[in-house]
Amino acid sequence: MKKGILIACIACSMASFGQKEMSLEECIATGLEQNYSIRIVRNQERIADNNVTPGNAGYLPTLGVEAGYGGNVYDNKYDYTNGTKASVNGVSNATADVGLNMNWTVFDGFGIQADYAKLKELKQMGALNTRLTIEAFISSLSSEYYNQIRQTTRLKNLRSSLDLSRERLRIVEERYTIGSMSRLDLQQAKVDFNADSSKYITQLEVVHTSRVRLRELMGLDEPDAEVGVRDTSITLNVALEKEQLWNSAVTSNTSLLIVQKNKKLSEQEYRKVKSVNYPYLRMNAGYGYTDNTYGSGTTERQQRLGLNYGVTLGYTLFDGMNRKREQKNARIEIENDQLRIKEMELALRADMSNSWMAYRNNLNLWTLEKENLVAAMENYSIAIDRYKLGDLSGIELREAQNSLIEAEERQSIAEYNTKLCEISLLQISGTIIKVAFPQGEELGESKNTN
Repeated sequence: MKKGILIACIACSMASFGQKEMSLEECIATGLEQNYSIRIVRNQERIADNNVTPGNAGYLPTLGVEAGYGGNVYDNKYDYTNGTKASVNGVSNATADVGLNMNWTVFDGFGIQADYAKLKELKQMGALNTRLTIEAFISSLSSEYYNQIRQTTRLKNLRSSLDLSRERLRIVEERYTIGSMSRLDLQQAKVDFNADSSKYITQLEVVHTSRVRLRELMGLDEPDAEVGVRDTSITLNVALEKEQLWNSAVTSNTSLLIVQKNKKLSEQEYRKVKSVNYPYLRMNAGYGYTDNTYGSGTTERQQRLGLNYGVTLGYTLFDGMNRKREQKNARIEIENDQLRIKEMELALRADMSNSWMAYRNNLNLWTLEKENLVAAMENYSIAIDRYKLGDLSGIELREAQNSLIEAEERQSIAEYNTKLCEISLLQISGTIIKVAFPQGEELGESKNTN
């Protein structure tokens, strides 16, 4: 066994940890600027913002200029009542015109007002979609940030276990040399050392994968860039209150706000549909020049320059019962949106209940596992002392070592799962952005440059 080569490889792998370290806040701030999903949804929000104009709603008239030229060439034949006949061949007429035209819908039964109000609601919907994407991003990135802490901690624990196995192997080799231990003890110590080495090398890959995933979430173009987490432990918030979280969810949960906004959009659509119940008033005006050239007749050329205008007042008396159908469907859609709001509230209650139960349960497990870890460490300390005195077998020492590793792993898992539940509760309550940035920066809002 080439222990020197293995130890050198492990040392090289540990050297890769010398890298730029970032806090959770720095990782989130970087991701908010560079994450592609956030940049896309922010552009979509800007589009919705740009659409909120009186012209897009139909308040303003349309004005255009047109020019045209056309004509015809034909042969004329005449049969007169006195019996004579005549014909004229190659008669050419031409018309050239240019004009400025304006069309304006002055009133359409409040449909324009409904469209403008709908555009404003869509702008707010764009902001909510951006906020929802940012909350999901913060949740995912925070989870991966703490996962990297957990996996790095596990790597350190496995390294410690490997050091313990190496020390045990050294002791066995020395005793085997002087004949106080059998070859079976030596081979078992080597097997255990190789097993711990394998676990450690496998964990290196897990840590690397987590690191790459974190950089991917931040939107860094170089997935192999040397960037790591600054924190070395997970700090839990043990002071969360269920009632306070729920009260916040009712007023701030983004998914709930979105379905509520959808109801307002449906209400504006109903106003739009109802506009056909009213008459409409339209105006048009134009100013232009027309030049007609005639190839026959008494007039050779006619020119016109002037203003034309008109007003149209109308009302749709019957449209095949479509008006009634559309209004009925619009009312049903509003009812469906109200049901979706109730459904979302019920889903939030279920998610809150499950997440809170998991949070409290994992918090209790974490407390228990911390006590177990202290006991396992003391147990191993006693075991290694007895083993050095020759009062404990290698198998019993290995059991104590495995108990220590398992206690560290259970404590780490309970700690990480508690943090995930905490993140989930903050996301449900709609406060995850404020908690991630307690300094009060409104990072959840897009920064429009228009």
